[in-house]
Amino acid sequence: MSERVDVSGLSVDRGLYDLVEEIAVDTGVETSAFWQSMADIVADLGKENRSLLDKRDQLQARIDEWHQANQGAVQTDSYKAFLQEIGYLVPESDAFQVSTQNVDDEIARIAGPQLVVPVDNARYALNAANARWYSLYDALYGTDIVLEVEGCKKTAKYNPVRGQQVIRYARDFLDQAVPLATGSHAYAVRYKVVSGKLVVVMGDGSQTELGWRESFAGFRGEPGQPSAVLLRHNNLHIELLIGEGYFIGQGDLANIYDINLESAVTTIMDCEDSVSAVDAEDKIRVYRNWFGLMKGHLTAQVERGKETIERSLSPDAEFIAPDGSCFTLPGRSLMLVRNVGTHMYTDAVTCNGEEIPETFLDAMVTALAAKHDLLGNGPFKNSRSGSVNIVKPKIHGPEEVEAAVRLFERVEQALGLEPKTLKIGIMDEERRTTVNLRECIRAASERVIFINTGFLDRTGDEIHTSMEAGAMIPKDEIKNSTWLLAYEDWNVDVGLAAGMPGHGQIGKGMWAAPVNMAAMMEQKIAHPRAGANTAWVPSAVAACLHAMHYHHVNVAMRQQQLSQCLRASLDDILTIPLLGQRNIKESELIRELENNAQGILGYVVRWIDQGVGCSKVPDISDTDLMEDRATLRISSQHIANWLHHGITDEAQVRRVFEKMAGVVDRQNSADPLYHDMAPDFDQNIAFQAALDLVFRGRKISNGYTEPVLHSRRRELKATLAE
Repeated sequence: MSERVDVSGLSVDRGLYDLVEEIAVDTGVETSAFWQSMADIVADLGKENRSLLDKRDQLQARIDEWHQANQGAVQTDSYKAFLQEIGYLVPESDAFQVSTQNVDDEIARIAGPQLVVPVDNARYALNAANARWYSLYDALYGTDIVLEVEGCKKTAKYNPVRGQQVIRYARDFLDQAVPLATGSHAYAVRYKVVSGKLVVVMGDGSQTELGWRESFAGFRGEPGQPSAVLLRHNNLHIELLIGEGYFIGQGDLANIYDINLESAVTTIMDCEDSVSAVDAEDKIRVYRNWFGLMKGHLTAQVERGKETIERSLSPDAEFIAPDGSCFTLPGRSLMLVRNVGTHMYTDAVTCNGEEIPETFLDAMVTALAAKHDLLGNGPFKNSRSGSVNIVKPKIHGPEEVEAAVRLFERVEQALGLEPKTLKIGIMDEERRTTVNLRECIRAASERVIFINTGFLDRTGDEIHTSMEAGAMIPKDEIKNSTWLLAYEDWNVDVGLAAGMPGHGQIGKGMWAAPVNMAAMMEQKIAHPRAGANTAWVPSAVAACLHAMHYHHVNVAMRQQQLSQCLRASLDDILTIPLLGQRNIKESELIRELENNAQGILGYVVRWIDQGVGCSKVPDISDTDLMEDRATLRISSQHIANWLHHGITDEAQVRRVFEKMAGVVDRQNSADPLYHDMAPDFDQNIAFQAALDLVFRGRKISNGYTEPVLHSRRRELKATLAE
């Protein structure tokens, strides 16, 4: 047991207590008052939190009983009537509009990519925060966007032929986003500022201007020979860097050596699905990094070749406006913070020997750290509107949104914050929230700044909620199922009708394949076309590339068009993706089991053994995919469903897992920190955790993976401490 501090009736881990003492300096918050408020919140809201969790289980039990009594085809009308009867589906009240105030432009006005990054990793967090601006040349040169045809391959030494293809692609993009009045950027030889206008000199000596003069936003250097030209389109910026010294730009006709795109407009610093934080020691690392981001002093040492460099937050960018005045643009992504879900409890703080809701602790500590930003205690500004944007995951229905609002009110009072300083992002990733989304938004109509779909968790909950209805179709087929297509449209339709534009983000989920950027560019443009003003990407490179989609699509105009359309069908959302009378061939069964088992093991082994909550994990064909607890939830629930309905059996599942453990061991053979799972399966904690997720998956509340992961990670940490 770690050393504890008794304060205000709470027992607090000593390291956490000391960190709060450090964070509280210069905030105007006395730590004694902080812990008293924490104790009061636990006393006043703790029973409600437990009651909400109990209601989840009670509703699930009623749904299980209904499906057991109504085997076969589910009649939508009778099913919907049943859900209304038990209070799972609540009535919709009159139309309303959200009224959230003091919302940052990055959330209310600018459509662009969003990163999600584990905040317990300082280097990842800094990289994401600094991904507000990223080199388009680097993003193109280093990915499969530019084909590696003969003579154009990526080589150890710079390949000028490939560099020319990068420049050509970038010029085509400029012609689409910020076209010239006449001619193409490809034939420009000079950019200069004359009388507040951008003048472009072409190769034949002629001069032209931008097709839309308002696209010229500013410059750096001398007007006649600027070192940078700033352009603006769809509220996003493009920076042309002019001069010598960058190898891709060598030989460029206009001497442009790079093009920076405004890329990751917002970033979610994650305390939840992408981190492995099972005890006070882990939570301290999470909170310390968030504090460092809010105070502006977070750094990380990065090994690059034989040298070590120090990463820190990027400064703002300074420019001269067309009228000659000076202005700055943020050098960093607007940072939101995702707290853990309602179902999580922590022993970092206990009350009468009982763990407290971890989401209470997250709200208090992350808001206290963010108060430094509100007070201007550091060199940088995160929220220019004076808000703290907190994303709430795994919410089940409007009652739980109301509870989150009450928690935020109490935290504001405790920390001396103005009412409604704490904004709420609602993750639409649980079925009960989806079908009641309008009322969920209404419950936070003065605070909501974000609604976001999430295919993986949402599918995991779909499977778990309907576990007794029957066997589900194969996992890949669910991506094109009736309920999922309707769910994605429903989120946008409900958000538009509630007035989210101008107040918050309507978001879409993650592109999980960070090495397949060509495919991302083909497919992810569907997100802004669907009316989403943000979507998740796995890296700074992906953010830069995805940013081009928001130049190709004017999301505000698209939202106006979609607001005139009929809302997606609730009946479609309630259509369960059942296998029905279809038979699964043995080859199809093995392929499905092996794919799921390999993905589960590849993620779990790093989570348990190394405490890595999010990483690139090779799939069964050795393609790297971004994995977190959401991917784990869907895969484990799918196998649990097929087990429950006799598509497979426990012996077969165990054999498949043992086979796939060998595959995962091979895939990780170059990792010096990796410990093989095979052949001692019975004693390997990570392997046993993977089996627990499947064999216990039907019984664990909502099919969440945290109970297994946390207990098994703690078990391993205890063995290491012996």
